[in-house]
Amino acid sequence: MAVLDEKTLADPVALTRALVDIESVSGDEDAISDAIVEALAGLGHLNVERDGNVVFASTNLGLPRRVMLAGHTDTVPLHDNFPSRTEGDIMWGCGTSDMKSGTAIALHLAATVTRPRHDLSFAFYDCEEIEAERNGLNRIAATRPEWLAADFALLLEPTYAAVEAGCQGTMRADIRTSGVRAHAARSWLGSNAIHAAAEVLNRLDRYEARKVTIDGCDYHEGLNAMFINGGVAGNVVPDECVVQVNFRFAPDRDLAAAEAHVRAVFAGLDVTIVDSAPGALPGLDAPAAKEFLAAVGRPAAAKLGWTDVARFAALGIPAVNYGPGDPNLAHKQDERVEIPLIGECADVLRRYLTAEEGV
Repeated sequence: MAVLDEKTLADPVALTRALVDIESVSGDEDAISDAIVEALAGLGHLNVERDGNVVFASTNLGLPRRVMLAGHTDTVPLHDNFPSRTEGDIMWGCGTSDMKSGTAIALHLAATVTRPRHDLSFAFYDCEEIEAERNGLNRIAATRPEWLAADFALLLEPTYAAVEAGCQGTMRADIRTSGVRAHAARSWLGSNAIHAAAEVLNRLDRYEARKVTIDGCDYHEGLNAMFINGGVAGNVVPDECVVQVNFRFAPDRDLAAAEAHVRAVFAGLDVTIVDSAPGALPGLDAPAAKEFLAAVGRPAAAKLGWTDVARFAALGIPAVNYGPGDPNLAHKQDERVEIPLIGECADVLRRYLTAEEGV
């Protein structure tokens, strides 16, 4: 088992490197969870618990506000980018940006902040990069919601050291067209379902995506085809085609409104909603969020994507994304993080969590 010693825990850069060098592709987080439990279990200022591969730590000082820091421990599959390597101010490797640099900062602060100005909770969870039903935070929200109770939550997803507020919702729908099978040599006896899918694509091509500003954050929606599946054989006119579309919607729409919009766009066609997750409003009016923005010292932007802040929002907890990685590098073979940003984010968070008075 990898050992995260006191020296490593004290340095968020060294800790990032150590976490990146523990292979933890989604579904294989035993080793990294073991290492985190071992690192935190002996620290007297924390209560540490584990549920599967979710590790939860908290202070219980009776302070009036509780702040949650959360980070997932899994990565997408390796792609000749393991273990880590460092060149100058750049650390390369799977998970460096998404999101082991952010998770390392949370772990560093859990180990080293012993006199916080707020009570603190930390969640290190598994299976974020795969289907929602396996997401560790999703499971804990359903089975142990008291672990996630807080007045404000920080998800250390990659944001390039800026606050990204809330998140978009996401919905996938299958748009099915039908036809009649026939021999390709006598195609006039059938009706080609793939040709009929042109109507789906034409509607998408004409679609004008909405832009909406919420709490000063600009959310851009999008509706796009992701897959087209159809065909029977090389000599058969197909009788079915399915175009799967993905709708990324601003958080002022709930799931019912998002579904109604998708059905309106494809009115008259066979629409099946196959997957959905609500977005999260920015939550920037919360006092703790205002203080955190002041600590960062730059305005918030919209999170253009879905993150687990939505799980906190569903529990009524304002949450934002903040971490050192570049979200545009997530899941890429050349994934990397700028080392100075790890230090910057760690310093901002430490000031926010430990200042005796307002920042």
